Amino acid sequence: MPKLLVHICCAPCFAAPYFHLQEKGFDIHGFWFNPNIHPYQEYKKRLETLQDFAEKESIPIIYKDKYDLEDFLRKAVFRESERCRMCYYDRLKYTAIVAKKGNFDYFTTTLLYSKFQKHEMIKESGESLAKEYGVKFYYEDFRQYWKEGIELSKARKMYRQQYCGCIYSEKERYLGNLESRH
Repeated sequence: MPKLLVHICCAPCFAAPYFHLQEKGFDIHGFWFNPNIHPYQEYKKRLETLQDFAEKESIPIIYKDKYDLEDFLRKAVFRESERCRMCYYDRLKYTAIVAKKGNFDYFTTTLLYSKFQKHEMIKESGESLAKEYGVKFYYEDFRQYWKEGIELSKARKMYRQQYCGCIYSEKERYLGNLESRH
C-alpha cells in the first residue's frame, strides 16, 4: 500500500479527495501547513474543522501549526502578482520535506481540488520539488470531486470558508472589482 502525504488547506477541500484516494489503495496521512491564512480566527476555524474531521475518520495528521503571517507578507509584498506561486511552492516544499523524512512514496495537495487555484502552477511546483527531494508528486485533478466535496462538507456541517485564505484573496472575494469602478 503506497504511503501518500496530502498537504491539506482545509477539511472541505480534503473530504472528497480523501475518500477517493482511499478507494485507490493509498495509505493516507495529512499534513497541515498554511501560514498564508488570514485573519487568525479564520486560520483557527479551518484548523479546528480539519482536526474534527481527522478525528472522526481516524486520519493521521501531521501539524505544522505555526501562524506566520509576517513571513508570508514579507514574501508577497511588492510581488503580489506572483504570490500564489510563492505560496504554493512554500507549502509544497514543506510537504515534500516531511514526505521525505517520513519515507512516504508520494506527496500531493488539496489545492488541486479547488477550481479557483492555478493547477498548472501547482503541478509545476510539485514536480520540481519531487525532483529536488526525491519523493514522487502525485498529480490528480481533484476538481472532478468539487460538487461531491461541497455536499460532503455540508452534510457533515463543516466550517466552509469563502476565500482561498490569504489577505489578498479575502480582499478579492469581498471587494471584487469594486475598486476598479471608482
